[in-house]
Amino acid sequence: MRLSIQVLLDYGFPEPADVLLQIEAAALPAQRLETQALVIESDHPIRAVAGEEGVGQRCWARGKGRLVARYEAVVAIERAALDLAMLPATPVTSLPAATIPYLLPSRYCESDRFEHLVRRRFEGLSGGALALALTDFVRGHLRYDGADTDARTTAMETFASGRGVCRDYAHLLVALARAAEIPARCVAVYAPGVDPPDFHAVAELWLDGSWHLVDATGMARADEMAVVTVGRDATDIAFMTVFGTANLWTQTVRVERIAD
Repeated sequence: MRLSIQVLLDYGFPEPADVLLQIEAAALPAQRLETQALVIESDHPIRAVAGEEGVGQRCWARGKGRLVARYEAVVAIERAALDLAMLPATPVTSLPAATIPYLLPSRYCESDRFEHLVRRRFEGLSGGALALALTDFVRGHLRYDGADTDARTTAMETFASGRGVCRDYAHLLVALARAAEIPARCVAVYAPGVDPPDFHAVAELWLDGSWHLVDATGMARADEMAVVTVGRDATDIAFMTVFGTANLWTQTVRVERIAD
């Protein structure tokens, strides 16, 4: 699968502010960057830094009056679609050290508050079968609706309201998986078919010795996602973090399949 990605960000700044961008697709074994270009209109120096876990990269910019960023890429996805139900569980005592932080609660994924629910509702399940059951639960429990959610909404608040956007679906699935002793992290991706077209957030679960992408909204498939970056929750994977105030003027994200 090959994807064409086009992004335009156009923001105004009432006062100068530093801006951290994460919009470039990552170079990974399962996805190959055929072409990519990031152009930022700015009179200030731009500096690239590594993303979380070394996945992808961030870019420091300076917003002063106006900041325009354009990103275009063609990415070949070489990630096979797997049947998660067949993957066995990994005892927590056998997990790699790098996965341990993704077992623990984080600011927006309060996994400790879901432990009783997971034990009671998903008793007898483990590994990939449990992961799929958790995904189905999130998809069935939530309605895709951004009316009552924002960047500060937590997994518990999403669970209580029964609705949210992709970020909220990812937070709730990550929190439930961690409560079930499955390492889980949030991932920013580009994917075709996302409605409305935008930056997309999904979960990634550690099963049988590797990470596996899972979209609880059901809009994106693992073999059609271009990963941007990973993190504990949406704080780590935000496409833009402004250390100050910014006003949105224009923002578009277009992801299309390229016919071979």
